[in-house]
Amino acid sequence: MSDAALSRKATSNRTPTAGLIRRALDSDIFYSFRRSKLTMVAAAVTLLFFLLAIAAPLFAVQNPFDPAQLQLMNSRIAPLWTADGQSPFLLGTDEQGRDVLSAILYGLRISLIVGILGVVFSGALGIGLGLIAGYFGGAIDALIMRIADVQLTFPAILIALLVNGVAKSLFGNRLEAASMLGVLVLAIGLSFWVQYARTVRGSVMVEKNKDYVAAAQLIGLPAPVIMLRHVLPNTMGPILVIATINLALAIITEATLSFLGAGMPDTMPSLGTLIRIGNNYLFAGEWWIVAFPGIALAALILSINLLGDWLRDALNPKLR
Repeated sequence: MSDAALSRKATSNRTPTAGLIRRALDSDIFYSFRRSKLTMVAAAVTLLFFLLAIAAPLFAVQNPFDPAQLQLMNSRIAPLWTADGQSPFLLGTDEQGRDVLSAILYGLRISLIVGILGVVFSGALGIGLGLIAGYFGGAIDALIMRIADVQLTFPAILIALLVNGVAKSLFGNRLEAASMLGVLVLAIGLSFWVQYARTVRGSVMVEKNKDYVAAAQLIGLPAPVIMLRHVLPNTMGPILVIATINLALAIITEATLSFLGAGMPDTMPSLGTLIRIGNNYLFAGEWWIVAFPGIALAALILSINLLGDWLRDALNPKLR
């Protein structure tokens, strides 16, 4: 086989994935990403947190969610580099003998799970309602937007506390850790759907008057197909920005609820729960119990917010 034939065969065997990767690397967004060193650092820190959360059992010296692995004799041990430190507790231990580093890794996993699921739920609810309101208009649009206006008069944390309080009043102390995680996702999702709905509604009201929507209606496509297949892809830019920023807000909301005692229990602590536990020992000299979970939470939120700010500017055609 000639060299030209081999070259044509190699070209034909290239996967569509390779083409997508090549186009992504040549895009304006990736160029903007490479130009911002701060954004690259934020992306690296965010990716590191996600990898640590996924691989928590590989780096943790114990499972802090397993009471059988905890020993009260190891409680309140100072970090390893201090005079009272002990191996293998690099960041010290808390009052239950939990290794602080292990608790941060597992707590980071809980915080990210609640944040991501909360964003997915709020996004699905808000996008769906925004598509319906913008496409059909009329009384349906007025009803959805008035509900959104009413919710905007209350801070998101109050909505989350209300949902959490209703769930606890119905089920009392029978809620297990997994059920409590579901309640937090529901509370966060119902707190942040309005931004998606209002943004998508505005975009849909512009898109539905364009020729491609009229053509789809002319050939008899049903409204759900037109909204999901044709209109929704043209509104994804603002949605991605809102989702990125709301991920940080969702994690903060979960941490706030846990700090107030309305979140994850002490047996399966998130970062917010660890901060609440450590806050009780801050003035007793055991500063590491609250300091390191607080630093981890602040670094995670800051890195995600920096990514959200960059994505907002990168997807804005007026700033290119």
